[in-house]
Amino acid sequence: MVDLLTNILLMMAITMAAMAVTLAVVIMFRFLQRLVRIPFSLKLPNLKLPKKTKKPKSKKQRRTERMSKDNASEGITFNDIFMFMIAVPLVLLWVGFAGFVIHTGLNNSAVLENIEAYTTLIAILGGPALLIIKDALDVWKQEQAEKTAFYKVKAQAVIDYNDAAQKQMQMIEANAQEQEHKVESSTLQPVLAKKK
Repeated sequence: MVDLLTNILLMMAITMAAMAVTLAVVIMFRFLQRLVRIPFSLKLPNLKLPKKTKKPKSKKQRRTERMSKDNASEGITFNDIFMFMIAVPLVLLWVGFAGFVIHTGLNNSAVLENIEAYTTLIAILGGPALLIIKDALDVWKQEQAEKTAFYKVKAQAVIDYNDAAQKQMQMIEANAQEQEHKVESSTLQPVLAKKK
């Protein structure tokens, strides 16, 4: 059982090392790209394509649609690569290894004899993993706070809009009643003048 655990840890270590090397290559490539200022784009050969027919006029793009396209074109950042190549596997490795040790320790007394070595390894993996989880939770809390603030502003805007719409309707009705009274009084004045 210890050999199986050792083999699993060895394979996980090799995988993490391969990911670290890949990340280092990506970082070096980006650094050299900025240093030399070579634009990174794949150039396709000029192909003779048939001419397109006229496009029907498209509707005007909304600002939110344009903003979402701008955000989508930002591309992958270094932080995205770091999170997917280092942080996520590290947290999954830590949780998986801890679960494996607990499960194996309940079924095998040999694991309990070497529990200090396993808990040391869990602690070594757990330090960075807990920092990553804490940062992820902080980002999540910030997003939730922004979302809550947005909904408060949106709710207040709806309340203000409803108040303004109600006041406008009351003003329209008051003006309509005033106009109606003026029309009635102007039509009644000649009738009253004839009676006198």
